[in-house]
Amino acid sequence: MCLICQRIDQIKSGDNPYFVRELDTGYVVIGDHQYFEGYTLFLAKEHVTELHHLHPSVKLRFLEEMSLVQEAVSKAFSAQKMNVELLGNGDAHLHWHLFPRRRGDMNGHGLKGCGPVWWVPFEEMTAETCQAKTDEIKRLVKRLSSEVDKLLEIKE
Repeated sequence: MCLICQRIDQIKSGDNPYFVRELDTGYVVIGDHQYFEGYTLFLAKEHVTELHHLHPSVKLRFLEEMSLVQEAVSKAFSAQKMNVELLGNGDAHLHWHLFPRRRGDMNGHGLKGCGPVWWVPFEEMTAETCQAKTDEIKRLVKRLSSEVDKLLEIKE
């Protein structure tokens, strides 16, 4: 079983502290590491490796929901810019990475402290000091959940 499927099973059993919200096509979770405060993932409910593997109606809904989650992350964590990535090279299960960005958040990496998230060495981004602690996870989940709820109310 893939890592993301395992995380989804933890959500279903109530054992995933990073879980924020279930949507029609996926699950919103706070990232394990918080080098970029508010780093969030949107995990597809279906275990597929590529966006084009989804049924067209599901694909469109998944993209719509990702956009909603991206907006919620931006608002919840006061992003100046959002970086959104759909990679899947490491975990071959469709999922989005949502990084709220702020001026100077690269801590010396990149040109004038700016650049794509992958300019931060993986070991630094996922270091023990960047791992979200229990109280921080609860705070991040609450902030993001509130913004997702607001956007869903507006949409309805």
